[in-house]
Amino acid sequence: MVSVNFNSSTRKPLVLICPLDWGLGHTTRCIPIIHYLHQLGCEVLIGCNSIQKELLWKEFGDTVAYTRLQGYDIRYGKSKRHTIARIMQQSAKILIRIKAEKRWLDTLFTQYPIDLVISDNRYGLYTNAVPAVFITHQLRIKTGLGHIADNWLQKWNYRLIRRFAACWIPDEPGTTSLAGELSHPKRQPPIPVSYLGPLTRFTNCPSAPEGYLLIILSGPEPQRSLFEQLLIEQLTDYKGDVVLIRGLPQSTALPVVPANCQVLNHAPANQLQQLIGEAGLVISRCGYTSVMDLLVSQKKTVLVPTPGQSEQEYLATHLHSQGWSCTVPQQQFQLHSVLEMASRFNYRFPALDHQQFRPVVANMIASLPQRTRS
Repeated sequence: MVSVNFNSSTRKPLVLICPLDWGLGHTTRCIPIIHYLHQLGCEVLIGCNSIQKELLWKEFGDTVAYTRLQGYDIRYGKSKRHTIARIMQQSAKILIRIKAEKRWLDTLFTQYPIDLVISDNRYGLYTNAVPAVFITHQLRIKTGLGHIADNWLQKWNYRLIRRFAACWIPDEPGTTSLAGELSHPKRQPPIPVSYLGPLTRFTNCPSAPEGYLLIILSGPEPQRSLFEQLLIEQLTDYKGDVVLIRGLPQSTALPVVPANCQVLNHAPANQLQQLIGEAGLVISRCGYTSVMDLLVSQKKTVLVPTPGQSEQEYLATHLHSQGWSCTVPQQQFQLHSVLEMASRFNYRFPALDHQQFRPVVANMIASLPQRTRS
């Protein structure tokens, strides 16, 4: 999959960036970093699976290189209890994947003159050969099993994160925290920590109170499809205009929907920003990347956490209490009542700076040693 010759005499730093494959949020939030790395004169190699590559190719084409990195391929259940059980059952598989990606990285270093590794939530991509940065908004991971389990998992999380040279957190550094205690725990990992602000491809969108209803689907299966089916069934009684983005960049088939509904399998960044800007209301999952995109856009939203994904359930409670988004559990979702609730919700949007990541990335690139490649 690698398509660029890095073994030239150029002094451009070569950055390997690898996003996690649990949904596409980890991939899309790396897009502004990749654009900025290009502005800094870096060459970029992306480790990804075929679904991630499909999305990234639409953003970057062959201006970056791609190399195959196997995903974790985590599956969720059809209910909250089933999802928690399935994730626990797949814990051994996760540990195997972490060890496999470590071996993958060691092999890659024998092939390419990598100067910096940026890992978005992939624990196995650490190395002592060059600086390796870990990106996460979950320093404290919510298990849904109580504080004892959360405390144990945080210790395990920090044991893995401390293998890296630095930790970058896509959130505000102060009290205006989008992720709450997920990204601002009482105790931080024992390596340098930098807050990047929200990582998003978007900017402030113009208000469109009379715009259409925009629905953005995302996340792992089968919950993505279950939520899509629920929405399509309830859209039969909705008379306004609807745009539905399915979050399936590789798909060509389209579901049968009412005549007032336009369906897109995927929308690249420029098109998605325009669609968000022209929408009157957005219904979306409560994935953290979606949260960053929509809050920076200052768009009225209804966020529906993925059942059994404790992080999203916590985020929904946090965002609703701040007045930043109206949220509702999937099992209580009824479109007509949700739209009525959103019309009465007192939205208060935070002031966010989505360029905060630039000096952090620039300082890291500037600190890399110069070396001639042959």
